Amino acid sequence: MIKTIDFKKYTSIHIGSTHEVKVIEEVGEYSKYKILGRGNNTLVSNTPPPLAVLGENFDYIKEENGFLVVGAATTSGKLLRYCKKNDIAHFELLAKLPGNLGGLVKMNAGLKKWEIFNYLHSIKTYKGIVLKDNIEYSYRHTKIDGIIYEVRFYIEKGYNKEQQKLFNTMRDNQPNLPSAGSCFKNPKEYSAGYLIENVGLKGYKIGNMSFSSEHANFLVNLNGGSFEEAMSLIQLAQKKVKEKFDIELELEIEIV
Repeated sequence: MIKTIDFKKYTSIHIGSTHEVKVIEEVGEYSKYKILGRGNNTLVSNTPPPLAVLGENFDYIKEENGFLVVGAATTSGKLLRYCKKNDIAHFELLAKLPGNLGGLVKMNAGLKKWEIFNYLHSIKTYKGIVLKDNIEYSYRHTKIDGIIYEVRFYIEKGYNKEQQKLFNTMRDNQPNLPSAGSCFKNPKEYSAGYLIENVGLKGYKIGNMSFSSEHANFLVNLNGGSFEEAMSLIQLAQKKVKEKFDIELELEIEIV
């Protein structure tokens, strides 16, 4: 099945043109396609490679043999509601972490010390089940071969509303303008926001794109920003930070 997606509306940063996208409903390799989630941390160019999304067959949550089994097309919000209703711990922090579970696991999403790999047991790819112990992963990074179709987590009881409030508070400084979330990964020495602000780019604009005046590590769309303007800001920040701090800023958003 093929569907047409307007990425200016689909992505959270509101950039992109209209493209035909394959909808995947069966497990397979699909190596020629770039797999997209909900477009929350994605910057799509006007000339992307062949694109695909997971269909409704991979949108489910069930409990099996003491594990929480989640389809990779399931949204973080849906899983959060399930955990709250069924008193399952450790997923409170999905409250302000938008996206599909496949994408969140692929990038090992999280905040501070919490990351989604903390409670992961295994994933399912076209090759079968892959245990967490056999996956190479680090801060906001994994080395996973192929599409994630299903994820499996350990279950612990005790949903913690205070944890959810804490996460909400930590995310309250995020700008309300369209963005793709944190633009760069935090290096070990400093936060990316500190580095961008320190080289004078907090609130800096090129055309209709800007580094947020609220949180410098958020690249925001002021109204009708383009892919080219976004890339110019990204490259400018990397250049200035490298010159001043000798630090290579690594992207957290995904450029397609």
